[in-house]
Amino acid sequence: MPVKRLLLVSFLLYATGASSQGILKNVSIELFGGFANYQGELQENAYTFSQSKPAAAAGISYALTDKLSLRGLITYGNVQGSDSYSTNAFRRQRNLSFYSKIYDASLTGVYEIFDIMEKRYTPYVFAGVSVFNMGPYAYDSLGNKIGLRLLHTEGQGLPEYPDRKMYNYKNIAIPFGGGIRFAVTRNISLGWEFRFHKTFTDYLDDVSTSYVDPAVLLAAKGPKAVEMAYRGGELKNGNPAYPAAGTQRGNPKTKDWFYFSGITVSFRLFNDRDFSRGSMKNGIPCPKNVY
Repeated sequence: MPVKRLLLVSFLLYATGASSQGILKNVSIELFGGFANYQGELQENAYTFSQSKPAAAAGISYALTDKLSLRGLITYGNVQGSDSYSTNAFRRQRNLSFYSKIYDASLTGVYEIFDIMEKRYTPYVFAGVSVFNMGPYAYDSLGNKIGLRLLHTEGQGLPEYPDRKMYNYKNIAIPFGGGIRFAVTRNISLGWEFRFHKTFTDYLDDVSTSYVDPAVLLAAKGPKAVEMAYRGGELKNGNPAYPAAGTQRGNPKTKDWFYFSGITVSFRLFNDRDFSRGSMKNGIPCPKNVY
């Protein structure tokens, strides 16, 4: 290979590597482990650890400035709710329950209040948009897992109830929240985060409006649909009589929420910045002055 061509190839390889490393200096790997929960007709508390289930997330963030970054996360969690935990007599008599896996892909903007390289810790806030997949199900009196959407428990999609549309498994949410992060080394930080998701569906728990005519539901979807729509008869001394059509079953004026809380770990791929009061060597800050 001629010397000029060799020099040109070497320069291009160097420039490409330098450019890639320059981009990677702004990239961090994000990990999360904690709990998932939801708020809706089967969970009356706005925020609680009651009935919470494990959740985990992974993704990357890209630093636009020292305090502002974009973060993409893939989160998996389980949510559940049961009337048996309610303090409301009407809800306990209704005796409904649900479970759902949540698969969520989010993109958020994250703003750190302090420069973590100066303070070595910082509170932060974030907001953005996400797409999530849900699939409410419950267990019948024999312990069989039953998908709820296709039972049309509130008449969704039935011709007798044209105003009640079938809900989708895939939906849009608005994630937002905050947390606090502590620098362990120049490249690693640990923290705790609360992430709330405002959804635009009221059927995460398969409960929203009112009971439909049991005869219509029975003819359209069979006895299992009627059984899962009202479960008061399964309780000891419960009322086995199916409520009259139009009786309140849920609250359509409020949408369901789900949320995550737990520990975060961030690994910055490269970091040419240093703590303001000294350098980091083997992860231990060395102060400039000793008093």
